[in-house]
Amino acid sequence: MLSIGSQKTLGLAPIASEPNFTEKAYAALKDVITRMDLYGSRAEIRLDERQLASDLGVSRTPVREALAQLEREGFVRSIPRRGIYVVRKTRREVFELITAWAALEGMAARLATQNASDQEISALRQMFATFEGGEVQAKLDEYSEVNIEFHQSIIKLSGNRVLIDLAENLFTHMRMIRRKTIVEKDRADRSMRDHMNIIEALEARSTDRAEELVRDHALGLADHVARFADYLD
Repeated sequence: MLSIGSQKTLGLAPIASEPNFTEKAYAALKDVITRMDLYGSRAEIRLDERQLASDLGVSRTPVREALAQLEREGFVRSIPRRGIYVVRKTRREVFELITAWAALEGMAARLATQNASDQEISALRQMFATFEGGEVQAKLDEYSEVNIEFHQSIIKLSGNRVLIDLAENLFTHMRMIRRKTIVEKDRADRSMRDHMNIIEALEARSTDRAEELVRDHALGLADHVARFADYLD
C-alpha cells in the first residue's frame, strides 16, 4: 500500500486566506488526483486527512468536505476503519466511461460544425503543428497533453453549456486513462491520424462525418482497453 499525504509527495501548497476554503481544498485535491499516475501501479493510494489539512494550511473541516465531494464524484472512496483511498477504475468501469464519453463527444463534434467559428476550428490544427514529420513518438509526453487538450476543446466548441457541464467530471476520469493508453501499442500515431481526419471534417462542416469520426475514435480507445488493459483487472 502506498500512503500519500505529504506536501513533498503531492505537491500541495497552502491555500490563500480567503473565505471558501472547502472550494479551494476541493480544487487543489482534485488537481493532484487527476495528475497522479493512477494506472501505472497497482499500489493503493491512501490520503491522510490530517496531513492534507496541514499541507493546505487549513483546518480538517474543509478538507473533509472536499473529500466528501470527491467521493460523490467517484474520485476517492472512504473505507471504514481503513481510511480514504483514491479510486482506480476497473476495466469494465473504464470501458463504460469511454462509451459514455463517445456519445457526448460525438454530439459535441456535431454541434461544433454548426456553432464553432473558422478560427476556433483552425486552432485545433495548430495544436499539432509541432508533431509534423513523425515527431509524435519523439515527443510522447508533450503529445499526450495536447491530445487531452484536443478532446477537451471539441467539447467546448459545441457551445452547449449543459453538454459541457455533463462532460466535465467524465473528462477528468478520461484524461487519467488517456495519459496511460497513449503510449501503448501504436496509439499515438493512430491518434494523430484520427485527429487530422476529425479536423478536416470540422473544417468542411461535415456534420455527420465529424460526429462519426469522433465517436469511432473514442470507441477505438474502448476497444483497446477491452483487449489490452490487463493492468486494470
